[in-house]
Amino acid sequence: MTRHVRTGVLLAAAVLLGTVTACGTDGSGGGTTGSEKGRGSAALAGDDARAFTLVATGDILAHDSIIRQARADAGGSGYDFRKMLAGAEPLASGADLAMCHMETVYGPDSGPFTGYPAFKTPPHVARAIKATGYDSCSTASNHTLDAGPEGVQRTLRAMDEAGLKHAGSARSSAERDRPAMLRAGGAKVAQLAYTYGTNGIDVPEDSPWLVNLIDPQRIIADARAARRAGADVVVVSVHWGDEWQEDPNKQQLSLAKQLTRSRTEGRRDIDLILGTHNHVPQAYEKVNGTWVVYGMGDQVAGEMNDPRGQMGSAARFTFVPPREEGSGWTVKKAEFVPFLMQTEPDHRLVNLNSPQTRRSGDPVHAGARDTIRDAVLSRGAASDGLTMAR
Repeated sequence: MTRHVRTGVLLAAAVLLGTVTACGTDGSGGGTTGSEKGRGSAALAGDDARAFTLVATGDILAHDSIIRQARADAGGSGYDFRKMLAGAEPLASGADLAMCHMETVYGPDSGPFTGYPAFKTPPHVARAIKATGYDSCSTASNHTLDAGPEGVQRTLRAMDEAGLKHAGSARSSAERDRPAMLRAGGAKVAQLAYTYGTNGIDVPEDSPWLVNLIDPQRIIADARAARRAGADVVVVSVHWGDEWQEDPNKQQLSLAKQLTRSRTEGRRDIDLILGTHNHVPQAYEKVNGTWVVYGMGDQVAGEMNDPRGQMGSAARFTFVPPREEGSGWTVKKAEFVPFLMQTEPDHRLVNLNSPQTRRSGDPVHAGARDTIRDAVLSRGAASDGLTMAR
């Protein structure tokens, strides 16, 4: 949860600001899908043609100002989120597989729509996410139960209609037990998702499948079940950590070690961990040989009184197939791309490392890029080969 107001504070000064209340006001499924994009692996000259690129991005958090922007971009009739997401389209559509994090649940088609404290996002956002190039979204967050079971049902129905896979919330026990299964390059990729909690809203005893809560043993069991179901690569999305804290907390560090240690017959059970919830960029780190992204920050959010709330990183990993029988897929190339949700004059997502942005020489963009880079590399990921990409 993030409370934010207009302050005019330069983004470059983000690291000097204190913490604020989370996710607040701005003062104003199962089955397998085939990737049809295929551009990521095709660009890997000399690599096995079965290799693939996976892109993941942070929280989509529809504050009141975001809803108003979508209304304005639709010309006052309906809601259009495509313009504010357009900055991510080259990266998402250029990957073999792209994953988002949908933090909020959807309201009825005709509204009403609300931001903090109980989010009800226009379901139109699902079509925009798909049009931007995303294939699936994690849906387990502290806001998953904001609108009760109906909110979960509306959200997943809209994603189904848009052609987006989803993981982390479900409408039935059977759906909960089926991981989101996707195809990328020569691999079958499973996405699982979990959250630390639901803002004090109890998960109904008669429908525990509505949202996946963090339970290390359950996560490992689910990962092994996904592997038995044919997954070559298992990706775990986790909504965890402390809001506004750049450093990963004890739970993040402990859970990362526990999950990445898990093996079955010598093969890792989990191939990649993607973190959300913190609202600020956090470190990437290789733990027990597996990449962990502690927090990607926000992708879409209204203006915060801590400017880091508009900053995020997109993770991009290139996976290559096993070189030996019985071994797993491995990451050959690890990259991140810094992004900013610009709020003036309009809410627009900006790739901070694109040639165009760099040529502009904007000091706010440069400061934000440096802040993100420093956070991402703060636990030594550069020594393991992580680089900043365009």
